[in-house]
Amino acid sequence: MGKQIELEGADGFRASAYSAEPDGPVRGGVVVIQEIFGVNAHIREVADGYARAGYLAIAPALFDRVERGVELGYDTAGMEAGIALARGKLDISDAMTDLAAAIEEASKAGKVGVVGYCFGGLLAWLAACRLEGVAAASSYYGGGVPGQIELQPKCPVILHFGALDAHIPMDQVETFAAAHPESAVHVYDADHGFNCNHRASFDAQSSEQALERTLAHFRTFIG
Repeated sequence: MGKQIELEGADGFRASAYSAEPDGPVRGGVVVIQEIFGVNAHIREVADGYARAGYLAIAPALFDRVERGVELGYDTAGMEAGIALARGKLDISDAMTDLAAAIEEASKAGKVGVVGYCFGGLLAWLAACRLEGVAAASSYYGGGVPGQIELQPKCPVILHFGALDAHIPMDQVETFAAAHPESAVHVYDADHGFNCNHRASFDAQSSEQALERTLAHFRTFIG
């Protein structure tokens, strides 16, 4: 279903991306934004899932700016390497440039949504607030999202958080939700990373419910 493609940003940088196309009727496009672990097997599986749901799914390799071919595991070494890349080496403005290129590619299928996880959850929120061409966004346990509370989204956004997530305190989530009544904030009885079935924190019920809400959100605002 999927294949590797290249995206050219506005600055001329060419980043790799995983592209998954629907077999049947096309509803629109979805940009899948990686965790700190790169465009690994899990992110490709997520993109394949959105393709099965009828969307052209594009998952840009945002770490290509600093290191190409990053695919990390969910062990301590992978976590440390991912944090070093996401927080220490990658310029967020460069990531936004590459996301804009991914949105442009996905727009070949129609309206575009963005969905991101962990580090990508923050970028999904930033994309909804800063980038053009985003019709809807879904942010999963985005570390740093409450710290960007002053931003205003340009499109409808839903956000998913885990009540057991030690990385994102619930008081910060509640403050964010109160400041953004236009955005639906959902809290699950789950930990950080609950959507990823490659991680010990995976929670099947929460993952399924969040996906149902995200797909309903995209069907409403994308097609």
